[in-house]
Amino acid sequence: MKGIGLRGLLALCAILPLSARAQPSCGGADQPCIVTLGTYHAALPDTSPPDGGKRPAVLFFHGAGGVGADAIGKAHYLRPFVDAGYVIISPNGLVRTTGFLSTGWSFRPEGPQQRDELAFARAVIADAVGQFSIDPDRLLITGFSIGGSLVWYLACKEPQLGAAYAPLAGGFWRPLPKSCAGPIDLLQTHGWRDQTVPLEGRPLRGGEIYQGDIFEGLQIWRAIAGCRRLRADNFETGAVFWVRTWSECDSGRELALALHPGDHDTIPEGWAERARTWFERRIAAVRKRTHSQ
Repeated sequence: MKGIGLRGLLALCAILPLSARAQPSCGGADQPCIVTLGTYHAALPDTSPPDGGKRPAVLFFHGAGGVGADAIGKAHYLRPFVDAGYVIISPNGLVRTTGFLSTGWSFRPEGPQQRDELAFARAVIADAVGQFSIDPDRLLITGFSIGGSLVWYLACKEPQLGAAYAPLAGGFWRPLPKSCAGPIDLLQTHGWRDQTVPLEGRPLRGGEIYQGDIFEGLQIWRAIAGCRRLRADNFETGAVFWVRTWSECDSGRELALALHPGDHDTIPEGWAERARTWFERRIAAVRKRTHSQ
């Protein structure tokens, strides 16, 4: 660096991308972060957080056969979150020893428990908060297919695990829980033509196990949230999403069901922006409610 001088060095640092200035010690596709019970990957925005500040984050659970590294790719549908300054945290499921030999999650209470997924999620969050300057009060938890189902069960067991939940194409399985530990903010997105995880659910393994009905699951969440009117109070019929929202609930929480015309593997363009806008609005509502108390 001889001959550059202090001013030249500072100028060079200013034009270097974040990845060149402060490479995280782990999280990339080839170097997952290791925590108790498993591993996870992370994608960081190119900009640094505000001085002394923290970043919002999305915790994403992949579907059957997936890996956490998939979600940090630049072509992934979660990428708009990174572009908006969010950190993507994407854990790895374990290879299942029963049924299809592919990666998945121990989400059904009645199923084989290869891992305590709630303990694993806690460990991932705690590690990522420390490593990547994440604000735990601005953590959105989402997942796809059985990853989305895991989100429902994690939220049911520990509502405060995330600030809000936005699962895709997943839900409770039968038998559905009789109740959950508390109310949550939930944006459920589902394809109208989904035949893998239909809105009504379906039997698998010759009727040995059954997916649950999404509408029955939402009924549980409405009861917990205190949405006593039962019917939705806001409706949107757009070109891509048809949305029913329950916002007049005693708990102050909001539940929304966003349907799109696609099938199971369709993630409509614009979903990430919609989920982020909804999440940030819910964060603002919680802060307003907290300050008024």
